[in-house]
Amino acid sequence: MNFFEHQARAKRRTLQLVVLMTLAVISLIAVTSVVLIVGMQQLQQEMKIEAGINWQMVPSIAALVLVVVIGASLSKHAQLRAGGKVVAERLGGRLINLEPRGLEEQRLLNVVEEMALASGTAVPQVYVLPDAGINAFAAGLTPQDAVVGVTHGAIMVLNRDELQGVIAHEFSHIYNGDMRLNTRLVAIVHGILVIGLVGNVIASGSSALNSKSGRSQAGTVGLFIGMALVLLGSVGTFFGNRIKGAISREREFLADASAVQFTRNPTGILGALKKIGGYSASSKLDAAHAAEFSHLYFSEGATLSASGGSATHPPLGERIRRIEPSWDGNFPSVALVELPAASGSSDLDFSEVLSSLPSVAPAPAALVFDLAAVQASIATIGAPQQGHLHAAQQTLASLDPRLKDSARSSTGAQALVYGLLLSPIATVRDLQRQQLAGSTDAVLRGAVDSLSPALEQLDPGLRLPLLDLVIPALKQLDKGALQVFMDNLRHLIEADDKVELLEWTLLRIVQRNVEGLPAAESKWTLAQCSAELAVLLGALANAGQADPEQARLALTCAWAELPFERPQATETDLEHLDQALLRLRQLTLEQRPTLLGAMARCIGYDGEVTVAEAELMRAVADLLDCPMPPLLAQAPAPHTAAAPQATA
Repeated sequence: MNFFEHQARAKRRTLQLVVLMTLAVISLIAVTSVVLIVGMQQLQQEMKIEAGINWQMVPSIAALVLVVVIGASLSKHAQLRAGGKVVAERLGGRLINLEPRGLEEQRLLNVVEEMALASGTAVPQVYVLPDAGINAFAAGLTPQDAVVGVTHGAIMVLNRDELQGVIAHEFSHIYNGDMRLNTRLVAIVHGILVIGLVGNVIASGSSALNSKSGRSQAGTVGLFIGMALVLLGSVGTFFGNRIKGAISREREFLADASAVQFTRNPTGILGALKKIGGYSASSKLDAAHAAEFSHLYFSEGATLSASGGSATHPPLGERIRRIEPSWDGNFPSVALVELPAASGSSDLDFSEVLSSLPSVAPAPAALVFDLAAVQASIATIGAPQQGHLHAAQQTLASLDPRLKDSARSSTGAQALVYGLLLSPIATVRDLQRQQLAGSTDAVLRGAVDSLSPALEQLDPGLRLPLLDLVIPALKQLDKGALQVFMDNLRHLIEADDKVELLEWTLLRIVQRNVEGLPAAESKWTLAQCSAELAVLLGALANAGQADPEQARLALTCAWAELPFERPQATETDLEHLDQALLRLRQLTLEQRPTLLGAMARCIGYDGEVTVAEAELMRAVADLLDCPMPPLLAQAPAPHTAAAPQATA
């Protein structure tokens, strides 16, 4: 099952979730309405008011309960729309992208960066949770607002391979569509839980009334209604958690299998699972809101969901045997391991790691690929292979240390992006520096100047990975600073009175990952977007070919396998391209591989794909929600290694 099939399946599961939860809410509302009606009748009898049960009030009461449930769910969903950082902060997490403390956190950050670059995406924000248990999670509504959280216990106890297996598992949740589904589950279950909370308020108020004025009729009936609502809310939450658990358990098997496929190292995730079983703190989280997000974790994190139908994760033994059928059932005895303190915040030395890696280094500027290499990258969208992970490790190792260090500070990150846009033409560069002089402080301008020599020597194949590294730091800018930064990017791009496609793409990538884009609906076929497709392919052809005739041939080649005619006289300027991409982002998932295939044929029509063309296609594909892993000088290994397959 490929990336697009996983995404489509996640959407179908979302529909099933909506149906199941709707039925649960309707049943709960019906029972709650009856309880309230009976309670009101009892109150009337206590007050000696002669009146029968007014069943005509049931619809009104049901509507009121429905408003409460839906309102609470929407309120929670609105809270979670701010991104996965909301979850991380509610669990007590601390952001480490800008200031990793010690060797353990530095190692974690490097592992996450490797996974992100191997996946062809921006680096997510990384949080460390103050818990001794071994656990982790990925949270957010989209990959752009995703965060990865890892407990202190995990980074202290797990070795690098085990930590890599856990992070690969969490990245699988991001790209298989689980993360968005899990966030919706949090909101829906919260809506059901509110009924019990309302009942608790009513019961507490009624109890206080009785204690002040003796046993009153109103207080007694109110206490009855409150306790009944608490009971109903508990029952509703119980069934909501069972639905949540059933969906979550199935996705955990898939994420385990994906992690093995990604790393080609089953001992990594196996070691993590076995250590959880033999570790005194297990995977438990102590945060007050741990139960609320129980289905997000790598392993069980909340006691209330640890067993039975409400368990959000399969038993450890079952997960282990899916990967290692011959496991003897014994867990190792694990004590907390203290790693040496880091001497500063510099990056880890990768020399030992690189000595054992195959030669799949990022391509130098002179290297060209063929169409097959591009198609291989498309085939591994959402499911990068071991070769991509090795390439990402070598990318990080080959980057100038000054650039890597700068990417982990807000000032340095801004300076890097500004530096990438500085023109090699002296007159244009002078205009760009004048723009920065009027809108930035001396510290930032000094950073741009100091980084310029390293950026001038930067391999073109490393520009996109460097941009992926700076995203977490840019996300820390406040609203005012971010607006100034984005305005400066536009001014730098427009300094020479023309906008190149690569400059435009850089701006859009920053916008997409830092400012965010509204979620796109999947509703159009490629035939319905033929005009927009012609704009995109025309822009790619013109960017890759200086000769207009060659650009025309590239466009013709790209269209050759499409089952519909090409529109005539299509505009390919960037204003039209903006509008085209907005519509193409709404293609159905089944149509996107065809779109990517046409883009690949466009840049590879002459048998050669340069690094610049490859990076441009990857950047545009990312804007279309199709994150392509980096192209490799040698194709990824075929799927022959033993990797467990998830079962439905």
